[in-house]
Amino acid sequence: MDRIDVAVIGAGVVGLAVARALARRGREVVVIEAAAAIGTGISSRSSEVIHAGLYHPAGSLKARLCVRGRALLYGYCEARGVAHRRCGKLVVATREADLPRLSHLAEQAAANGVDDLRLLSRAEALALEPALACAGALLSPSSGIVDSHALMTALLGDAERAGATLALASPVSGGVREGDGWRLRVGDFELGARCVVNAAGLSAAAVAASLGLAAPPLRFARGHYFALAGRAPFSRLIYPLPVDGGLGVHLTLDLGGQARFGPDVQWLDERDPAALGYAVDPALAPAFAAEVRRYWPGLPAEALAPAYAGIRPKLIGPGEAAADFRIDAAPGLVNLFGIESPGLTASLAIADYVAEQVATLPAV
Repeated sequence: MDRIDVAVIGAGVVGLAVARALARRGREVVVIEAAAAIGTGISSRSSEVIHAGLYHPAGSLKARLCVRGRALLYGYCEARGVAHRRCGKLVVATREADLPRLSHLAEQAAANGVDDLRLLSRAEALALEPALACAGALLSPSSGIVDSHALMTALLGDAERAGATLALASPVSGGVREGDGWRLRVGDFELGARCVVNAAGLSAAAVAASLGLAAPPLRFARGHYFALAGRAPFSRLIYPLPVDGGLGVHLTLDLGGQARFGPDVQWLDERDPAALGYAVDPALAPAFAAEVRRYWPGLPAEALAPAYAGIRPKLIGPGEAAADFRIDAAPGLVNLFGIESPGLTASLAIADYVAEQVATLPAV
């Protein structure tokens, strides 16, 4: 049986960032991925937005790691030539009655260390984005977009140059504590590891259970995206105020300037990640159009086409307050649960946080 220092389970953006951070600290790392390619789960089905850190309670892991991760991510993308753009974002109140919620959001962001926000009147918002309909807006200049696939490729390259190894098509089917580490069943072979980092995303709870560990119950929420035919008359991201379970059906732009809308929040009854579907029902288009026309009444008829869907691992259910990231450290083990938005933005900060946890973990 081969033995290594650290096994990172999951080759999404967080797992790859963790592998890079550990390998650059001199650890022997193998990244174990069940799929045949990197980043095929949560990481490939997001809005690709770089968040500023507006939405999360001060002091929470989401707030701290998002704000730090945003700075790290912009610096990394610039240094490594990963395509990105600091395009900015407007969070809009479409009714006068919602303006106090904008002010509360600005106060919360300031408590998180986001110091470049501006509350805008209706006239000021329309001066920036004339096609917009709103009663007021919150401008976040440091929000942006990133090519998530190029980011993951760069992270993998860095990790491999630092000595990490990637094993694809290698599902973890179980494991037991053994000696000063773990014996993992990976595909058709066994692997010994002093430490395991479970960054398996949608399968994180299932992986933990296969290792004989307790895990929080995860709820899955599907979010659908629709693409816009033609160019949108916006140069910034446009977000409504947050809704139960998400940030509302917002307008995002890709690096080519094309617009898409989403995600919505569809709570799923499935508990098995392998049973989750990603189809986008065209019949959802009218509901999407109605949401979009709250802030863009000029959306042309029949302009939305199904694009893709993503699944988010939730630590809460419908109507419950948003949960923080769960990063649980124990001897020889770090579990990451509920790593949804802003996981992409926070990925490099999450990686540093996990690497610090691994460095201080005692032997099993």
